[in-house]
Amino acid sequence: MTNQQIEKLTNQFETPLYVFDISVLKARVAALRNALPQGVNLCFAVKANTFIIRELVQVIDRLELCSPGEAEICERLSVPAQKMVISGVNKTPAFIEDLVSKKQDVGVYTVESMAQFHLLYTLAQKYGVRLPILLRLTSGNQFGLNEDEIFSIIKTYQNAPELDFKGIQYFSGTQKQSLKRLTRELNYLDEFLLKLQNEYGFTAEELEFGPGLPVAYFLAENYDETEFLKGFSTLLNDMQFKAQITLELGRSIAASCGTYLTRVVDVKRNKLENYAILDGGIHHLVYYGQTMAMKIPHFKLLPEREDGELQNWNLCGSLCTINDILVKQLPVRTLQPGDLFAFENTGAYCMTEGISLFLSRALPSVVLLKDGEPLLVRKALETNLINMPNYESEENENGKTV
Repeated sequence: MTNQQIEKLTNQFETPLYVFDISVLKARVAALRNALPQGVNLCFAVKANTFIIRELVQVIDRLELCSPGEAEICERLSVPAQKMVISGVNKTPAFIEDLVSKKQDVGVYTVESMAQFHLLYTLAQKYGVRLPILLRLTSGNQFGLNEDEIFSIIKTYQNAPELDFKGIQYFSGTQKQSLKRLTRELNYLDEFLLKLQNEYGFTAEELEFGPGLPVAYFLAENYDETEFLKGFSTLLNDMQFKAQITLELGRSIAASCGTYLTRVVDVKRNKLENYAILDGGIHHLVYYGQTMAMKIPHFKLLPEREDGELQNWNLCGSLCTINDILVKQLPVRTLQPGDLFAFENTGAYCMTEGISLFLSRALPSVVLLKDGEPLLVRKALETNLINMPNYESEENENGKTV
């Protein structure tokens, strides 16, 4: 965002404030499609940012949902069922039965355990529907199925009329900056898919792969995304697997569209150290890979000052914990109350991974920039009611205090 846009927004809305620029978001999706092999589909992990779903669904192939809450959000936003990937390690029977019983044309269900498989199979039989299935292959953690479990499912059920086995899902982590690691993973998947075909007679129609493409959050990072995506695209093209590849992405799609605005409310000097207190904090802003606030993220400071000497400042939030430090030893010119920090690349996870209920402070307003014009999609949200006990609940003996 330009300085003029930032000033206009903060004149209209109070800080702290999240701003998601939809033109940047759509340009990012277009750039990824141009950089990746033709025909590769993109799936957005909704957990990264639920506020951009309505705009993103127009330019994305699928959306991955991992909870009943995310499904409810997508339903209220009229996301087409065929664009939904129903995923997650805890698929409650009530939630899945509700989806299956509606006989919606859900894009695909993932299977993360034998219990999940049998739940889906039983419900498909009960409601007389054919469910599209992706079997998630574990990468050695709590997610997905072991190889032998997938082999067993395919051997026993691949011809079951209630199940439409689409292929395999695989994800092993985020912020991967090593093409060697991605090479190992894709080679492993190639071998696994080939074994399914040669030994079990199952030819997968799709591989949904989470590559964990990295985002350069910090100034010191030396990351050439153009060359990285070029190398990754070569890996995809070189695979023996030639059916549909879908890449599940979260931060790589959404990070660049976000800006977090927060003001300096107080300045002080303690024990020869400069401290600036901001009206935001770590309950609003989380950068993956930040280590004790020692890394400097991409940011703007308004107003821009040319006078005065550079000094190191510790930027602290509004929480009553010594851990609430956004940046340590940031070299800037004199800070004053009212100065505005615009932290960049905050469009993914920053607003959802923080300790948002700590100290019962309000959650920031959320604004979308659409064609350069602001659209308020969430007012600042007070959290004190969430943290306050309700002794007069109707569930307590007719509302009496117990």
